[in-house]
Parts: sequence; structure tokens; C-alpha cells
Amino acid sequence: MTKFAFPSHPLLLGFEPLERLVERTARAGADGYPPFNIEVSESGIYTITLAVAGFRDDEIAITLEDRQLVIRGQQADPEPDRVFLHRGIATRQFRRVFALAEGVEVMRAALENGLLTITLQRRDPEPTVHTIPINRGERRAE
Repeated sequence: MTKFAFPSHPLLLGFEPLERLVERTARAGADGYPPFNIEVSESGIYTITLAVAGFRDDEIAITLEDRQLVIRGQQADPEPDRVFLHRGIATRQFRRVFALAEGVEVMRAALENGLLTITLQRRDPEPTVHTIPINRGERRAE
């Protein structure tokens, strides 16, 4: 299988981190737990909803790490004096990672009825134009 060579195109300068982002995202998306939905509205609002039944809000951590939204969940171990005749409800930990584009900001998070809802908003930056002066008589450093 050939390697994806998008960032190596000669007209794309400074996009080298894109390849690493794609690789990290592909690895992080391999596990299907917890299931989630992503919705988008016309006004640039994104809503991520994760099914986290059985988790309390203090057992879930939401962090923003280098333009990645990281959601971790870890339930406390049940008390040792509890005796289960059948244990069909798993207490498993999870880690879900979503890569965020520049300008996407986390607005809020809420946990209700076993659903964790995270609201994000895209804020488009103002377009800028910069004039670059040309220096005469100067040689570039080699």
C-alpha cells in the first residue's frame, strides 16, 4: 500500500502536521465505544453527543489538547462487598478524540439522561492581506 503523500506537494508549505493528524485520527477512531453522533447547523454550530450511560459527570474529563478535543471516562470500581450473580453492565473506561479545525471553539458540555452533549462553534477569522516589502541589495543567508 502506498503512503498518503498529500503534504509533500511542492505548493503546500507548512502542512506537514496534517499527515500526523490524519494518522492519529485514524488510530483513535478504531474503537466503537462509546457510540456518538455529530450534528451541524447552518450557523456553524456543531453538537457531539456521546452515549455514556452509567457515568457520572465526575467520572468524565473533557480537555482541549493541541486542537484536539479529548473525552475520557473512567468509572470507579464497584464496592468489594457487592456480589454479582450476573454482570452484564460493563464498567469500562474510554477515550474519544476529535480533531478540531482552526477557529472551532468548545462552547459548553452537558450530561443528561446518559448522554454527554458537547457544543462547538466555528468562528471564521477575518481575512487579512499583508504586503511583503522587497529588500534591495541584501543577500539571503546561506
